Amino acid sequence: MTERTVAILGSTGLVGQRFVQLLDGHPWFRVTALTGSDRTVGMSYEDGCHWRLSSDMPSWAKHMTVVDTSPGLNAEIVFSGLPSTVADQAETEFAKAGHQVFSNASAHRMQEDVPLLIPEVNHDHAALIKPQRELRAWDGCIVTNCNCTSTGLTVTLKPLQDAFGVKRAFAASLQAISGAGYPGVPALDMIDNVLPYIEGEETKLQTEPLKMLGDLVGDHVNPASIAISAHCNRVPVSTGHLVCVSLELESPATQQEVSDAMESFMPPDVVSELPSSPDRVIMLRRESDRPQPRLDQSAGHGMTTVVGRIGDDSLLNIRYVVLSHNTIKGAAGGSLQNAELALAMGFI
Repeated sequence: MTERTVAILGSTGLVGQRFVQLLDGHPWFRVTALTGSDRTVGMSYEDGCHWRLSSDMPSWAKHMTVVDTSPGLNAEIVFSGLPSTVADQAETEFAKAGHQVFSNASAHRMQEDVPLLIPEVNHDHAALIKPQRELRAWDGCIVTNCNCTSTGLTVTLKPLQDAFGVKRAFAASLQAISGAGYPGVPALDMIDNVLPYIEGEETKLQTEPLKMLGDLVGDHVNPASIAISAHCNRVPVSTGHLVCVSLELESPATQQEVSDAMESFMPPDVVSELPSSPDRVIMLRRESDRPQPRLDQSAGHGMTTVVGRIGDDSLLNIRYVVLSHNTIKGAAGGSLQNAELALAMGFI
């Protein structure tokens, strides 16, 4: 693969920092621009970024100058870690200017001609890039990854939808504080506490999986006909979103059949061969107290979805607990994987 130039929008934020970390030594991408807010423009990345990750800031990033978030950067591909309030206009301007935008923001996710991707689930939806360019008369594109909590749920629904069909899902999330960015939730709200409301999260969890699990028909997606009820909670955990799931299946299935469907789930070769794709899409833990964020969040370098506690449900059919890394698979790593997919499928 020919090396492609990339920029990171909102590079000093928590998701932006994940992009910097994950792009260090990437075989296909070379970072040529880092953007930031007015406060940091003109500063070195080392001085402008309050680095919050456990690994050291890559040496190549330290002395790069933070630039304004405006189109015309020396970068073919743009990774966006911008807040949604800013991303709506900024990402559109970049796509109009011919940049290929891969966004972590929610602003464009549910637009009919914008791919909302998890490559293991709906790689074929990347084909929306072509009608999007034709409709909007631009050479660039906007491709999005889903909400970080929707990620784990959707990955686990895919093999069950394929094998048995899914009619209804009840999902209760326990979401890490890093999902709120930095500085995130005030300490006095979060310590020794659980917040039973996260603005906008329940709507995302109830709608985004339906688009990703839907069928691509020409220039649009027919959403899946699954009824999802979601409760979203913020818990005092640094990283890793847990979701407790109960499902009603269209065809009856035993615990073993559900386990086998998840454990054997494999994406197409074009997805498996991407640099950011994990060796195992779903890892099953059979201990009674797993998965746990602290112990399991780094499975597959943060790109593997971890499932445990598969059992019969007294109201529906089956229940389980799913864990995904919210700032890697559910954010920056997901966007990188989407860009790799678009390249591998010839859309860039």
